Amino acid sequence: MDNTSIITQVTNPKEEEILSSNAEKVSLSNSSLKKKRTRGIFSSLFCCLRSYDAEPPATPNNNSSPLPPPVEENGAPPKPPEKYLLPEVNINDYGKKCVVIDLDETLVHSSFKPISNADFIVPVEIDGTVHQVYVLKRPYVDEFLQKMGELFECVLFTASLAKYADPVADLLDHWGVFRARLFRESCVFHRGNYVKDLSRLGRELRNVIIVDNSPASYIFHPENAVPVQSWFDDMNDTELLDLLPFFEGLSKEEEVYGVLQNLRGR
Repeated sequence: MDNTSIITQVTNPKEEEILSSNAEKVSLSNSSLKKKRTRGIFSSLFCCLRSYDAEPPATPNNNSSPLPPPVEENGAPPKPPEKYLLPEVNINDYGKKCVVIDLDETLVHSSFKPISNADFIVPVEIDGTVHQVYVLKRPYVDEFLQKMGELFECVLFTASLAKYADPVADLLDHWGVFRARLFRESCVFHRGNYVKDLSRLGRELRNVIIVDNSPASYIFHPENAVPVQSWFDDMNDTELLDLLPFFEGLSKEEEVYGVLQNLRGR
């Protein structure tokens, strides 16, 4: 199915609010992949990134101590966090780099429209009505998560709401790969986008990687990003599997910037 034509049918105003009907095409500047990225159809429940041309604000990069930051007004630079988003590093993760992994269109694709081959069906209550959300797993997501959990301190960070994303993560992560889960309230709302500000995690940025299909999500820290192609329903997709050798090598490096700069320069 053409990614740009995946439109969910809605029959009432509430669902119309929840589901958007526009897919935006994005071209990543990262010439390593040289592919056009497409942003899926998401609602106020799912990730909702409205534009891709937001400029990153100047943010202080100090390591003090974890409450989610307040939502920022459009265009206003983020304020320093009162506390960092992540707890202290678990003893089993000492010495490991931190990998922030997106959910929608990176690991799974979700829709209110029934999907015959859905891996999960998640009930979500919205304004007193329970809606069924149909979730497809990206090919090789199980292998990807298990290996990433061995190599890194993994954190799920999504711009979706917790009442949808948390039960999906429960069904997806059988191995306890995600040491923490961060949702929309942990994002910074900056110029129409929910941005994942890595400086608020409480980890050294030189050892943080973000894996995400949306450039707007990491607009503050593009030098820390491993972009992936947006995924909807292509069951022949192998991108997560193909990335594993790269991540195995990256886990052994002293810091991430040199390797990721080389990736962008390809």
